[in-house]
Amino acid sequence: MPVPVPRQRETPAAESGPAQTVLHGGGPSAAQAPHGEATRATEPTKAPEETAKDTTAEKDDRTAGHPAHGTNLTLLLIEDDPGGSPIVPELLDAAGKPIRVRTARNLTEASRLLTDDVHCILLDLALPAPGRSGAGTGAGAAGDDDELAVLKHVLELAPRHAVLALTASGDAERGAQAVRVGAQDYLLRDELDGPLLSRAIRYAVERKRSDTAERRLAEGRLRAQENRRLERGLLPTPLLDGSTLRFAARYRPGRSRALLGGDFYDAVRTPDGTVHAMIGDVCGHGPDEAALGVELRIAWRALTLAGLCGDELLNTLQQVLEHERADDEIFATLCTVDIAPDGRRAGLCLAGHPSPLVITPGLPARLLPYDNNGPALGLLPGARWPRTQVELGAEWSLMLYTDGLIEGRTGQDGERLGQDGMLELVRRQLGQGLRGEDLLREAVNEVRALNGGELTDDVAVVLLDREP
Repeated sequence: MPVPVPRQRETPAAESGPAQTVLHGGGPSAAQAPHGEATRATEPTKAPEETAKDTTAEKDDRTAGHPAHGTNLTLLLIEDDPGGSPIVPELLDAAGKPIRVRTARNLTEASRLLTDDVHCILLDLALPAPGRSGAGTGAGAAGDDDELAVLKHVLELAPRHAVLALTASGDAERGAQAVRVGAQDYLLRDELDGPLLSRAIRYAVERKRSDTAERRLAEGRLRAQENRRLERGLLPTPLLDGSTLRFAARYRPGRSRALLGGDFYDAVRTPDGTVHAMIGDVCGHGPDEAALGVELRIAWRALTLAGLCGDELLNTLQQVLEHERADDEIFATLCTVDIAPDGRRAGLCLAGHPSPLVITPGLPARLLPYDNNGPALGLLPGARWPRTQVELGAEWSLMLYTDGLIEGRTGQDGERLGQDGMLELVRRQLGQGLRGEDLLREAVNEVRALNGGELTDDVAVVLLDREP
């Protein structure tokens, strides 16, 4: 039997009356919206292709800075001179709804007000740089690096929000530099008015949304490329030229991962006519485990073609695993068989792995002996793996599988299917005349159906057939 495995926060908003869409102007200060006023943003509908289970970071990335349908836009103004900006009597979005405004006089206050329902930030580039007590408002009052350091700090603080840079009139070059650094657009202070700012906010939010979608698409393409690389490594083309044996395999990844898991298999024929096959499972479910499975499979193929088998082969594979694993608790189960050139007998080595199932004419499907099952690779230094000789006969089918096939649930009590349940299932399907790839496909589908849905673990199944 298989060895068991050792084993931007959303801030609730306080509503305090309608927002005053005012940027404080020269002369008498106009009333401003209370600090902290906000409307909780609704999470947008999840795209159909997003099938992987969300992490908190991924959820924040989808919600922050992107208004849901029917939600008012919220602007965060960051400037240290509340009496120096022109008054903007009203800001309206494309639907004519008022745009909420919050004000922050420094970056510390801005970080407190930067909740997920803020859609856009208007940053005064004359704000003192982090660590500086003050800065001038003109282009020559401070170096470019000082004023752009403020912007860079805000971009680090709010990587998922749209940012507008506000600069002095006649200083368009600094605004263009701000866009090159990462702002969505820039505005000149003396030319600022309500309609212009409203349009700029909507434009910045949509441009940020587009940039985010483009980035996700690129990331999705990279993940797909990695999946294909892993699949080529985990699901190889068997090297069985010259053999009369028929080979079939099925692989089904578990439902909770975007990447393939740690199940792997292979089959090769050596020059003496012996056919070697194996199947294995690295504990865990992720890209690191999948990569380790690829390394073990490639190492197995190279060592087998070099003439190693049995205990010597498994001992070398354990050394590979120990050197390549990221954690000392990572282990791998493995089943290897070497079928004699005449096809009538085989050697079997088990390293913490379930025993193969053999099908012969006139007899019910049965498990090969597993009394000499050794430990999983990576558990015990200096372990040994006995090789058991088994008689197969003139006609047979040999099914190797990972524990994902037998660990699914079944029945109202949710009991494990287990090896006995799998034997009964395969015997019934054999009675229906299923063979080869059809047998594997229906076996995996029925196990999934008995489980009531997708299996939580990867499933790999290999079938070798010999006919007289």
